[in-house]
Amino acid sequence: MPTASLAEYVEGLPNISGSEEPAAEAMARKGPFYLNECGIDFGRARSTFASALHMHQPLIPAGGNDLSTASIISNLQHMRDYGNDEARYNAGIFTWCYKRMGEFIPQLIHEGKQPRIMLDYSGCLLHGLRTMGLDDVLDSLRTITVDPAYRRAVEWLGNTWGHAVAPSTPVQDFRLHVRAWQQHFAGIFGLEALSRVRGFSPAEMALPNHPDVAYEFVCTLKDCGYRWVLVQEHSVERVEDGGGLRQQHVPHLLVARNSEGRTASITAIIKTQGSDTKLVAQMQPYYEAKGLNRQDVAGKGITPITAQIADGENGGVMMNEFPAKYLEVMREASGSDVPAVNATEYLEYLDTLGITERDFPAIQPLMQKRIWDRFQGSGSEALEKVIAELRKEDGRFHMEGGSWTNNLSWVRGYGDVLGPMDQVSALFAQKTGGVSPSEGRYRNALYYLLMTQTSCFRYWGSGVWTDYARELCRRATAILQHDF
Repeated sequence: MPTASLAEYVEGLPNISGSEEPAAEAMARKGPFYLNECGIDFGRARSTFASALHMHQPLIPAGGNDLSTASIISNLQHMRDYGNDEARYNAGIFTWCYKRMGEFIPQLIHEGKQPRIMLDYSGCLLHGLRTMGLDDVLDSLRTITVDPAYRRAVEWLGNTWGHAVAPSTPVQDFRLHVRAWQQHFAGIFGLEALSRVRGFSPAEMALPNHPDVAYEFVCTLKDCGYRWVLVQEHSVERVEDGGGLRQQHVPHLLVARNSEGRTASITAIIKTQGSDTKLVAQMQPYYEAKGLNRQDVAGKGITPITAQIADGENGGVMMNEFPAKYLEVMREASGSDVPAVNATEYLEYLDTLGITERDFPAIQPLMQKRIWDRFQGSGSEALEKVIAELRKEDGRFHMEGGSWTNNLSWVRGYGDVLGPMDQVSALFAQKTGGVSPSEGRYRNALYYLLMTQTSCFRYWGSGVWTDYARELCRRATAILQHDF
């Protein structure tokens, strides 16, 4: 078990590089991580449910009136210190939302209940909370993360440090985001806590469907030690026929094949359709699970799992209705035949039944069946030729990835942002080759590179958010040209 600790900050910056080796050693630890202390009677359960809360605030150059010299601050701080009355009020509520699971979990455990929650916080947010002086929030989270009395109830999910979306982030940078998050998380909560982070939550539920990008995505997760990934139901298809999923409530095997014929795979937990925060705020996964019974996998009857994730702070329902409903459902579900679970302990239970990931139904990113039916030969050029043909034949065919909604692209309409981002990415790769990640100049350049790739700069599309992105790209470029 990892016993060493990492610094949370190195030379004034979050520890996002230079500690790759101890982080990798922590992720190489073998489980089980939760099952031995979980206390859930899986043999009695006929169905299970899992809820995850996603939390994120971007870092922006907004700590001052002049954009070119403004300090980098959390958007949460901008709301609190520079916003109107509504923004300041929401900043306070958001802060409470980031902290409150650290109060709910101990309360329920002291009542003798079996609460569960999965937490997904971006590195940007964790850094922002610390720089805002919100140590009480991180201390509250630390209690339920490391204390043996509570940690069985909480499963952290890995993310990209800068909340970068996989389909349109250069694959080498996506890997840097994943490793940066692991090091930063370990700096806050410890290497032992990192070793228990086995699931990955893609930012915006964005799954690449371009074969070469999807392959690198899966390889990155596997190489970084993850066992499973959360996948949106309508962003994948059955390998055998390209159809929709038949058993949404059992684990699947996500298979990624690239243009050279290589394959990589990882267990996928399916997030069923729907992205409204009401689904989690009103604990819909529990009520959906109550209508399910055991399902057949590899000739064995297993308890299904209903999984959902939603923003943990946005929207009036999540802000106001979630606390009471979460407490109510956790009290009702504890000890019942529909218990709350976290995904890794659920998979560890399947391990005891002799079920492996090869027994799960095989899926692949959406629209790939059409490619493989036509693809001949090998190599990226042959692949791009097939993709171009399919696009020409069907305007709905795309390689922009799947997300939490079918009508949002992370590529189209963002040329003003993606162009400068790609230029910074190329310059970073050019300038930092051979430079140790433990060097301060490398970490500083990486810090800016990761910030430029935050999804918010694309989600909002225009106006001040585009200005923020361009300014961060300008600063990143200046650092790379000056320091290397």
